[in-house]
Formats: sequence, C-alpha cells, structure tokens
Amino acid sequence: MKVGFCGLGVMGSPMARHLASKGYEVVVYNRNTEKAKQWVDKNGGKFALTPREVGEQCDVVMVCVGNDDDVRSVVFGAPSAKSLSASSKSVENGLLAGLKPGTVLVDHTTASATLARELSAACSAKNVGFIDAPVSGGQAGAENGALTVMCGCDDQKVFDRVRPVFDAYAKACQRMGDAGAGQLTKMVNQICIAGVVSGLAEALNFAMRAGLDADQVVEVISKGAAQSWQMENRSKTMVRDQFDFGFAVEWMRKDLGICFDEA
Repeated sequence: MKVGFCGLGVMGSPMARHLASKGYEVVVYNRNTEKAKQWVDKNGGKFALTPREVGEQCDVVMVCVGNDDDVRSVVFGAPSAKSLSASSKSVENGLLAGLKPGTVLVDHTTASATLARELSAACSAKNVGFIDAPVSGGQAGAENGALTVMCGCDDQKVFDRVRPVFDAYAKACQRMGDAGAGQLTKMVNQICIAGVVSGLAEALNFAMRAGLDADQVVEVISKGAAQSWQMENRSKTMVRDQFDFGFAVEWMRKDLGICFDEA
C-alpha cells in the first residue's frame, strides 16, 4: 500500500517515519520542500512538490498541519474551498484534485467538526473516502508510536480498511461516529487537558508560595484522588519552570477556540 503524508512538523514527521519503518511506501509533501527532501534522505520514500502529486500516487493520504485554513490549502489548493481569489493553478495542485476514486483522505489535524463534514462531502463527491482522525499524545506520543486516534467516518468499511495503517503510530484507535465525531471527541480531550494542566499549575504555585516542598506534595497527593497523567508526567518539570514539550500555548488556545465555537 502506498501512503502519502502531507505536513512534516513535530507530529507529522515522526508519524510518517513510523509508516516507512513498517514497510509502507511513503510519499511526503511539506510546504518547505527542503524539509521534505531531508525527510526522504533520512527515512526513504519519495517527496512530492505539490499535494496533488501525493494524491496521484497513493492509496491513503494523511494530512497533519496547523488549522482549518492550512488543511483547506492542502486539500483544495486554496486558503478556503470557497475562495474566489484562488488561482485555477493552485486549485489544480490541491490534494483532492489528485485523489482517485476508492482512495482515502485522513485528516490528523486538530480542526473543527465543520471542516471535517466539509471535507467528507467534498471527498464523497469524488468517490473518495474520508476520516477525520485527530490524535492525542503530543510529540512524545508521535515519536514513540503511541498516539491515541479519535476517528469520525461516514462509512465503517472505509474506516476498517485504513484502521491497520494507524497501528504504525497509534496505541489506540476508535471510530466515534460519522464525519466530525473524531474532532468533537478531540475537543472533549482538550477541554479535559486544559482544565487539569491549569489546575495542576495553580496547585503547584500555591504549594511553593506556602513554603512546601512541591516534590513532596506531589509524591503524597499523587497517591490519592488528585492523581493524573499530567501530574505524573509534568509536575516535576513545572516546578523547575521547564515547559518544552513540543506543544505550544498558542496551539492550546487554538484548540480551545474551536471548542468555544462548537459550543
């Protein structure tokens, strides 16, 4: 099976690497062509100069970029599917223009459910399958091939066909419902994470201002009802003002903005 991957950022690059390591023929695209060339030099496979070229060569194509407009730019070849200012050439270079009937587009970007439904409808019109499949686990999860994938897909058979591919970089994967359900589930995930992280940060700040040994506090309370993945994995570095985990505050603000819009 030939698998395409559009977007070689902190998440996409290791995800594509895992696909190559599992024996898939991988074709990559990145806005920065030099980055795509470097990825191929290191991992094998091929790179394409446009998203359309990826679609023309592959059975399944993954997209993992920044936001709704970035996804539209890759898929439709323009900032928006409805953009009147997009040149015909840019539209022709979009991923959807290259996808053949029977292929599948997978969007791993954390984006809106509205976009997922828009993409699903556009793909359906070309007899192309679509899965919105945002991931959780961060950069570490991508590097270690241990992501959780939350999927929305209108066709169970399409999901079942692509499901084994996700195993290359996922420890868990589930279809949550029709198109958009994956993104809605990711919104639930982000609301939970934002609440836990902010609560943990406030609690640790309180502990230190009160003159307590924060490490000892965490050691004790982590054995009770306050225990969480964030406490176990982030508390020690929070206390030491170390926050470089590959996920920027701006990204969380973007994700929560999607939640507010949906609510």
